[in-house]
Amino acid sequence: MNLDLSKYSVRTDLAVESKELAETVHGRPISGIHEEVEELDGIKVTRLDVKDEQASRQIGRLVGHYVTLEVPGLRSHDSDLQERVSAAFSKEFIAFLDKIGVNTDSTVLIVGLGNWNVTPDALGPLVVENTIVTRHYFELVPDQVAPGYRKVSAIAPGVLGITGIESSEIVQGIVDRTKPDVIIAIDALASRSLERVNTTIQIADIGIHPGSGIGNKRKGLTKEILGIPCIAIGVPTVCYASTIVNNALDMMMSHFNGESGNAKGSTKQIMGLLTELNEGERLGLVKEVLEPLGHDLIVTPKEIDEFIEDIANVIASGLNISLHQAVDKDNVAAHTH
Repeated sequence: MNLDLSKYSVRTDLAVESKELAETVHGRPISGIHEEVEELDGIKVTRLDVKDEQASRQIGRLVGHYVTLEVPGLRSHDSDLQERVSAAFSKEFIAFLDKIGVNTDSTVLIVGLGNWNVTPDALGPLVVENTIVTRHYFELVPDQVAPGYRKVSAIAPGVLGITGIESSEIVQGIVDRTKPDVIIAIDALASRSLERVNTTIQIADIGIHPGSGIGNKRKGLTKEILGIPCIAIGVPTVCYASTIVNNALDMMMSHFNGESGNAKGSTKQIMGLLTELNEGERLGLVKEVLEPLGHDLIVTPKEIDEFIEDIANVIASGLNISLHQAVDKDNVAAHTH
């Protein structure tokens, strides 16, 4: 079998997944990356610092800081767990702001990227709906603004297909006129793992590229383009069909290995040459079959309507706590629906 699989790569926007894949391929930890992992009460927090260009190239992620919260239990619609995740997110986000030098009085523009008419892509607009915006009070009645609030504005600019304007151009115009100190951009992502879809939140200081989760390469929201720090918050809401097929092949091989007495021989009889390919090669083969037929679909869980509302509320609540010292985390639910 002589296939050129170099053009096929696992499609993921999560730094933790990119690191896992790189370590699988290289068979060793990647140097130039500092990792901290903390797990408490069903919430796994991974803090990654990609420190140099060599590490960046190896995992396919820009140099920068990445924080990932993984909470498989979010699919259970447990309101107590959602409140704990909001609190954990706010704690991590406050530390993240401090790490990149954003002050407690810095003015903020929240940008909710995505298409509110397409449920898996509606995360950004839903978060914007539930955040506490205050800039108009500071502009119109500054003497009536209570202590502990900062100047926050928010926009859901829509998508190119609706507006005919790149999101980055809309945001650039707003930045030029309103002069915020930092941008927080929220967008839907793609994952290589169905388990991480709608249960994972990633924070990164590298900015964001609209449409990157589904393979679009367009002008993004970054410090280089906009001139101010741009923090990206993303949640994987979709997975590629090729990734699901590849994961199913992995599970089948694991199942046959576990069930059969003569594991390797029996599995090879059933799975054939697939047992000799590594994960990247298998995925490449699956894509080579699916893509010419147009069958490498973008897939989202059937319960996406409930999931997207839950995760949007979790992020909005966490942002409200993080950005406004006056917001009591115990009463933040009153500001969200």
